[in-house]
Amino acid sequence: MIEATFPHHLVQNAIVSSLQEDLGLAGDITGNAVLKADEIISCSITAREAGTVAGMPLALATFKALDPKIKLAKKMSDGDKVKAGDVVLAIKGNSRATLAAERVALNYLCHLSGVASLTQKFVQQTKGTNAAICCTRKTLPGLRAFQKYAVRAGGGRNHRYGLDQAVLIKDNHIASAGGIKQVLERVKKLASHMVRIEIEVDTLAQLETVMNYKVDAVLLDNMKPAQLEKAVALVDGRAITEASGGINLQTVKKIAQTGVDLISVGALTHSAPIFDFGLDYR
Repeated sequence: MIEATFPHHLVQNAIVSSLQEDLGLAGDITGNAVLKADEIISCSITAREAGTVAGMPLALATFKALDPKIKLAKKMSDGDKVKAGDVVLAIKGNSRATLAAERVALNYLCHLSGVASLTQKFVQQTKGTNAAICCTRKTLPGLRAFQKYAVRAGGGRNHRYGLDQAVLIKDNHIASAGGIKQVLERVKKLASHMVRIEIEVDTLAQLETVMNYKVDAVLLDNMKPAQLEKAVALVDGRAITEASGGINLQTVKKIAQTGVDLISVGALTHSAPIFDFGLDYR
């Protein structure tokens, strides 16, 4: 189980926007024609595969937005492991409102549980090492806070949320400034003492230069396991080491075994398949 720590207004804003997109100006014309206005139905959301739950706060808020009197019995929480056939939410409420909210609720639940489930697969590959799996800023527009929350539900960690939270000097920054020395001098003049500084390197030679300066973390980009082992030894605990670049479920274990502290994976948020949940009458 994981606690949802994002602000309540983020959930409300997301739900309102999503329902407006789906219901438009006329509402659910199918449901309004077929279903009785005062009809009460009982149904449940059931997992159709094994994985990790995430997105329950958004699903609950979606149903409540259209039917404030709806009765929702949560059977599973975010971060819980489920198997095919497990009921995660029991629902009793107005038929029109419930079925109008169904797709938006499932979209959030299926997508975020997909992120959590993929994250958990990566985390499992790092068992027995000190490496932690973390996400990146490669998120879907408007969903970053929720996707990063889903990564935590799957056992991963979060990288910075936005450009304003930490300094991450990448190759284009170094090239623009004229070199590692110049870029670090510029950053240290501007950055607050509260801001951490990380810099990306592609080679061991670059890393040797970086370690002449005080940085909080080094991003080891697209390095092979043998290079990563040498990089970890060179850093020798003086900074956090982060491996990044095209890492997948087939390569992550060997990378974790090199001794790096973090392994960042953009695919957690930009390429996670949806998790299969369905809403069924009970």
